Amino acid sequence: MVIVSQKALLPKYNDLFEPTLKAIRALGGSGTIEEIDDALISTIGATSAMLDITYPKSGAPVLAHRMSWARSFLKLAGFLANPNRGVWVLTEEGRLAADQPNKSLKLAVEAAYKDWQLAKKSSQGIDETGTDQEPSNEGSLGWADQLLHCIQGIEPAAFERLCQRLLRECGFTRVEVTGKSGDGGIDGAGVLRMNLISFQVLFQCKRWKGSVGSEVVRNFRGAMQGRADKGLIITTGSFTAEARKEATRDGAPAIDLIDGEAFCELLKSNRLGVTIETKTIESVLVDEKFFSAI
Repeated sequence: MVIVSQKALLPKYNDLFEPTLKAIRALGGSGTIEEIDDALISTIGATSAMLDITYPKSGAPVLAHRMSWARSFLKLAGFLANPNRGVWVLTEEGRLAADQPNKSLKLAVEAAYKDWQLAKKSSQGIDETGTDQEPSNEGSLGWADQLLHCIQGIEPAAFERLCQRLLRECGFTRVEVTGKSGDGGIDGAGVLRMNLISFQVLFQCKRWKGSVGSEVVRNFRGAMQGRADKGLIITTGSFTAEARKEATRDGAPAIDLIDGEAFCELLKSNRLGVTIETKTIESVLVDEKFFSAI
């Protein structure tokens, strides 16, 4: 397994602020997580080895974590909005920053994060003013990494049942886990009904800690040929750019890919193993005019 000390080979989270804004601008001002990540991976020339660098505790890919942090920071600073699950949009400030990048971008984003962090600590009664230069993998915005760590600790059969439950919550029916060995990586099947039309779907669910390559997609497609309308691969890791291209290759049946980040978002939206608490942070403003008029 690739050890976390090699993460020094990867760009830092704050080095991804400007490329993220430019990537979304190139996508037309909005993009899915998959589209943005693919653009960033291509821009920085990330290799499979770089994508395989993981945190030892959660098994989450370091680069994917930093790309996620970059988006979260840009949202806190008002450069990005996330109105719909999995879709990120440039705000007016984000468009300006993408068109005219400057050194103050990092400072503006990190200042917004520090303000948020201080407000959070204040609301919890914690008197701290320092912030880490590099966000912790188990930090307050790293709930997905904690979730992946929990998932890595369950039995393989339990993980398959979790995927089965998630697919049912997402509208699949007749979801069965086969678990047969030597079946080309097919772990189960289900039926997805879309209004009056239904699709037979074969799926593969594996707890990869690194990146999934194109050969996995090719082998899965070969195994499902003539047996289903659609294919679905679920992983707790990530997919290489080559794997994503192979999944949508012209002339071949398309295969949908769900990586670790998307998997966590689906668990969150369906409230599976995740509890969402909304806390209000009190903000007190002093009215100086009151005292001058008293």
